[in-house]
Amino acid sequence: MSTHSTPWLALDGLRLGYGRKTVVEHLALHLPQGTIGCLLGPSGCGKTTVLRAVAGFEPVLGGEIRLDGQVVSSTHVHLPPEQRRIGMVFQDHALFPHLTVAANVGFGLRGHPSPDKRVAEMLDTVGLGHTAQRYPHELSGGQQQRVALARALAPSPRLMLLDEPFSSLDIELRERLGAELRSLLKAAGTTALLVTHDQHEAFAIADEIGVMHQGRIQQWASAYQLYHEPANRFVADFVGQGAFLPGEVLAGHHHVRTELGVAHSDQPIRCTEHGDLCGAGCAVDVLLRPDDVVHDDDAPTRARVVHKAFRGAEFLYTLALDSGAQVLSLVPSHHNHAIGEAIGIRLELAHVVAYQRTRTGTETAAA
Repeated sequence: MSTHSTPWLALDGLRLGYGRKTVVEHLALHLPQGTIGCLLGPSGCGKTTVLRAVAGFEPVLGGEIRLDGQVVSSTHVHLPPEQRRIGMVFQDHALFPHLTVAANVGFGLRGHPSPDKRVAEMLDTVGLGHTAQRYPHELSGGQQQRVALARALAPSPRLMLLDEPFSSLDIELRERLGAELRSLLKAAGTTALLVTHDQHEAFAIADEIGVMHQGRIQQWASAYQLYHEPANRFVADFVGQGAFLPGEVLAGHHHVRTELGVAHSDQPIRCTEHGDLCGAGCAVDVLLRPDDVVHDDDAPTRARVVHKAFRGAEFLYTLALDSGAQVLSLVPSHHNHAIGEAIGIRLELAHVVAYQRTRTGTETAAA
């Protein structure tokens, strides 16, 4: 029986690999019932391997996977995929071309007391009731993916797994379907785990996101926390856009001097994963997001426009400082400055994220 203290999906100490190669090591995550989680990371980081292990397609080399408190995978237990009651949606839709839309959705409903009614309900839910007697090749890519979602949700799975579900679609359709998918999962109360390399997809769908790198979760947090409070430099680089500006921590642990002025932090500036304080004079790199650098014609500090990207409502400017360091700034699009033009900027940091610079050029975690 599930309880509030028992996560619906639990991965503890998970180790996965092929032959002698370990792909995932010491991975842990817990998803409460009804939560949408996401594993976000670059290709080859192990996120799809984790998904396949949860589905039962890959054995585990260490640790265990539990679903509603039941161990479904460990070094001693392996529940077959068909007994896990897990729904899966793949990036290539995986629809049966010779079956109608209705037959595709009803494929997993053998033994259901009212399969035709359930199929009709699911097609209406995804807005495709009028396509029941069509075939997959007669539908658009977005419609095909909706059918795949309806088919996966029809048997009321205990868990939904989504493997890069919208990667084959264009950006605009991807964003719209992402919002629709989240609404569908929330309406059904379905617990889900998504894997993607696309942070916008992760932000649109998931409640909690784990950023993966080299088989490990670097940080498990909300999209807001990943963007504004990255646990280490990899997360800072991978999530969102930004630039790093050299700085020096001042006495008192709350201020850091940069070329753009002194930044104040409400919290003491910490420069290691273990939470060690940065002492006075500590050399750091300060993470600046595009919204931290504000265009201000009256500001004494000037920066030269070296690149600009038009985004409709705003420009993303790449700006060179006197030292040669570059920062990014989001500016309303009616401020249309030319390449090479010097514009006024000022720093407006709500939270200082800094990384200690080391002799080897590597950085440790942020504050």
